[in-house]
Amino acid sequence: MTENSSQRPASGPNSHPELPTQYAPADVEGQLYERWVERGYFEADAKSDKEPYTIVIPPPNVTGSLHLGHAFEHTIIDALTRRKRMQGFETLWQPGMDHAGIATQNVVERELAKEGVSRHDLGREAFVERVWRWKSESGGQISGQMRRLGDGVAWNRERFTMDEGLSKAVQTIFKRLYEDELIYRAERIINWCPRCLTAISDIEVEYDDDDGELVSIRYGEGEESIVVATTRAETMLGDTAVAVHPDDERYRHLVGTEIELPLTGRRIPIVADEHVDPEFGTGAVKVTPAHDPNDFEIGQRHGLPNLTVMDEHAVITAHGPFQGLDRLEARSAVVGALRAEGRIVAEKRPYTHSVGHCSRCKTTIEPRLSMQWWVKVGPLAKAAGDAVRDGRVKIHPEDMSKRYFDWVDNLHDWCISRQLWWGHRIPVWYGPDGEVVCVGPDEEPPSGEGWHQDSDVLDTWFSSGLWPFSTLGWPERTESLEKFYPNSVLVTGYDILFFWVARMMMFGLYAMDGTPPFRTIALHGMVRDQFGKKMSKSFGNAVNPLDWMDTYGSDAVRFTLARGANPGVDVPIGEDWVQASRNFANKIWNATRFALMNGATVEGELPAPERLSATDRWILSRLNAVVAEVDAYYEDYQFAKLSDVLYHFAWDEVFDWYVELSKTTFAKGGAEADASRRVLGEVLDVTLRLLHPVVPFVTEKLWTSLTGQESVVIADWPGDSGFRDEAAEREIENLQQVVTEVRRFRADQGLQPGQRVPARLELSGTSLAAHEDAMRSLLRLQPAGEGFTATASLPVAGATVALDLSGAIDVEAERKRLAKDLAAAEKDKAQTTAKLSNEGFLAKAPDHVVEKIRTRQATAEADIARITAQLAALPKS
Repeated sequence: MTENSSQRPASGPNSHPELPTQYAPADVEGQLYERWVERGYFEADAKSDKEPYTIVIPPPNVTGSLHLGHAFEHTIIDALTRRKRMQGFETLWQPGMDHAGIATQNVVERELAKEGVSRHDLGREAFVERVWRWKSESGGQISGQMRRLGDGVAWNRERFTMDEGLSKAVQTIFKRLYEDELIYRAERIINWCPRCLTAISDIEVEYDDDDGELVSIRYGEGEESIVVATTRAETMLGDTAVAVHPDDERYRHLVGTEIELPLTGRRIPIVADEHVDPEFGTGAVKVTPAHDPNDFEIGQRHGLPNLTVMDEHAVITAHGPFQGLDRLEARSAVVGALRAEGRIVAEKRPYTHSVGHCSRCKTTIEPRLSMQWWVKVGPLAKAAGDAVRDGRVKIHPEDMSKRYFDWVDNLHDWCISRQLWWGHRIPVWYGPDGEVVCVGPDEEPPSGEGWHQDSDVLDTWFSSGLWPFSTLGWPERTESLEKFYPNSVLVTGYDILFFWVARMMMFGLYAMDGTPPFRTIALHGMVRDQFGKKMSKSFGNAVNPLDWMDTYGSDAVRFTLARGANPGVDVPIGEDWVQASRNFANKIWNATRFALMNGATVEGELPAPERLSATDRWILSRLNAVVAEVDAYYEDYQFAKLSDVLYHFAWDEVFDWYVELSKTTFAKGGAEADASRRVLGEVLDVTLRLLHPVVPFVTEKLWTSLTGQESVVIADWPGDSGFRDEAAEREIENLQQVVTEVRRFRADQGLQPGQRVPARLELSGTSLAAHEDAMRSLLRLQPAGEGFTATASLPVAGATVALDLSGAIDVEAERKRLAKDLAAAEKDKAQTTAKLSNEGFLAKAPDHVVEKIRTRQATAEADIARITAQLAALPKS
């Protein structure tokens, strides 16, 4: 009947270790995790002949600590890898950390500032040594927090993007790309952070709506004047042209002429360029090639000079009265000077517009012309797009593919140099006579007078783009690389689809001869608060998951996150949901403890179906169906659905129904009780194994207590044997209907849950006769004795339950209450029937509205039938 039995030690009623009366996560989780690690359960063997299953961790920053986003993502990955390990795969969850160039350098520079020194006081070599010391002493805090969460990573394989092996991988791929002319050095417009003093990539710029100003300025005089509008008036000092659209009749006579640039005395040309939108503003734009990416492109097309008027601190360098002013100070000063000359045509304040900010320090980004290193992404991006289009890589959910294609199909060349000291230094040397030499990892750099290495380091995303194969030993053809590449699946947030995923795709396909880095990209959403709002310290709604772990246990946090994990959809979460998950863990604990106290066992084979009661056959049938359903949801990355299925099966069907129904059987004793004890053991065994990947700690403690085996971590994943018993399922469904309806009736009558009521059960002609004792126990019904008078009769599922409520309720008050409810139901039926009979309504109303009315009508009809039956069942006055 199941594929879930394995060789088990004897585990009779008295052989189980006694469980405490309450589940205390703090007493269990830490010691269990250390035991798992000591026994090497999470390590992966490249020499194994098992089928591999590989996931790399999205490397957290060495400066970081565990936040809810990490906890969410790690819960999903851990569930996937724990299940695959139980299924017999050679499973590798590759751990590691990112060196986080800008963030780490900022941390250490702040420490130095407290000592009154700067990195320049130390010098480059000493500063880098200081960063390594900080990493050793303070970095990597998140590793310990991952253990708290239960992450089943292969700790012996932990990597760091600046370790020796990964540094070799970075140097190797840089040289290969350089020799293939896919890396080059050029002066282009980049995103510059005046605070971090480095270039940053497009995807590290965060855009927010800021209140600024829009100033319209008149260039030139009289009929030959032209008006331009800008939000950055200070950049006019670097204007080298004004551009208009070639088809704009208003300015055609001015194209090719020159106009005087206010405040400078310089004359600049008016050029015609199709980039200009004649419908926007005045249809004329100022062109500042050294300080705007679009202007730079216009400048390239028209051979305009690039005039830089700001330094790396965003301080004005142009000679004149504004030199030395910060850009914001200069903005006000320039506008004031223009106003004094009568050049201001219009001013709008506040003017809300989108402004780019550094994702690290939130400083406003300054577009800046700079000599930088670039990756020529055209051929690499095409390969990354083709790998998804031809099905070698699948994006899940599929509708996220469009976002991926929108990015890779329109990708600009990638600026990879950063003006930092912490990171992979660019392996290029410059000679005294203009020589440029790129040095590979096994080559000696040139030496001698006048030779020096490029001072910049590589973008952090450059090294993390190699993560799926560099962590496995590339560029060497290691056993691990042969075994575990390509990765099976990448689990990551849709928000870094462009930051990280596209780069891994480009580099993986390039370095591994066309083999993509993973077969599936499973994208998840972002964690938000219970109101759907982004979590942020500034909003006051940020949550430290460690606090919740301390209060409710790691399993509760994990189950809450998994239960909200719909593919590609954001996850709202609140503390009351974690409390509910803690209650679920307690329910699992208490039900298993009850089962063990009552002799639940996994010893021996399951009895044949013909020797089992309908209750036993029902739960085994449902168990196999749940195994199949959970497997299907895992394959589709539907964690919310599989968690919900497990929650309701375990709580509702196993604990609230099967365990309760079994109490009567256990009380009777005999062969049927022994069979039910074996079935209960089987159901708990399989249920705990199904739950384990999501809630590993409580299931480990309970499963080992139940089975006496070593660990559920290395137990077999349950299989669906195909056993189904539809007749038993219908029988128990009928029983559930009877019990549910009588419970509802009791509640309607105001009876206390424990109040016993005389009843006669008429079960002839149904399959429920064998369940009479269980039904009486569940419903608190005592036998009908002498003087029994049925004051209420409930026909349900072919059975009739007659109750004597004499003295238990106020009949007249109950009659009035029911009459009021009946009138409300009849009114609702009349209203819905009238709407559904109105052809005009049906023709105009949306389908979902009509369906809602039909549902209301059906509910009203059911209520009328139920209340009418209840009124008829009341004793006559």
